[in-house]
Amino acid sequence: MSDLSNKIAVVTGGRRGIGRAISELLARRGADVLIGDCTEDPGKDTAAEIAAATGRRVIAQCVDVANSASAKAFIEFAIAQFGRVDILVNNAGITRDNLIMRISDEDWDSVLDVNLKGAFNCCKAVARQMMKQRSGRIVNITSVAGLAGNAGQTNYASSKAGLVGFTKSLAKELGARNITVNAVAPGFVGTALTDVLPQEFKDLAIKMTPLGRFGTPEDIARAVAFFASDDAAFITGQVLSVDGGMVMQ
Repeated sequence: MSDLSNKIAVVTGGRRGIGRAISELLARRGADVLIGDCTEDPGKDTAAEIAAATGRRVIAQCVDVANSASAKAFIEFAIAQFGRVDILVNNAGITRDNLIMRISDEDWDSVLDVNLKGAFNCCKAVARQMMKQRSGRIVNITSVAGLAGNAGQTNYASSKAGLVGFTKSLAKELGARNITVNAVAPGFVGTALTDVLPQEFKDLAIKMTPLGRFGTPEDIARAVAFFASDDAAFITGQVLSVDGGMVMQ
């Protein structure tokens, strides 16, 4: 089990779904956690529930990761509250699915801004602190759509594919300061976002998955916890597909 005792973790999009599972598992492994979300309620109830369950300090703060000033203020808040940042998980993401003829400029830009530029903004904001510490773990949540593509998701798949290149490039930039940068690529995961999919689509997705089921948020969280820990101290620039075998490369 990956030990994260007394580490400080920041998780964007940590209020629900995969983000909540990541936040909770990092806390259970010993980390104090700052949850960020762009809604009016960034997850204060979630933070309180995780804190009560784990005994760790878990707090929530509003952040718009697509806005560089907001991302910078968010990381500065983390440093002010905890004194350092050991782990950054860029999980915040949105979808605006449609065929390319029907994707508006706004829907293209918003997906790229949150999913890709959001990770850039947060990494840029935290890099100086991690370089000063001469240590850090950055984990980006990409997607199998960014590895294999997906019809109706040219905007989403592009943002996630971009995140793969971003991860590898940043790993090369920061490695000399003992900062690792890796990515986790989930397949289909049972969350509120997938609950609304038509049943025939769910059946097809399961049929395409050798393990024969959707993943769980906890499946993704365990991969993130590994990359965030000293167990992965000599791993950087890697993309781990947690997809039940859907995309094999």
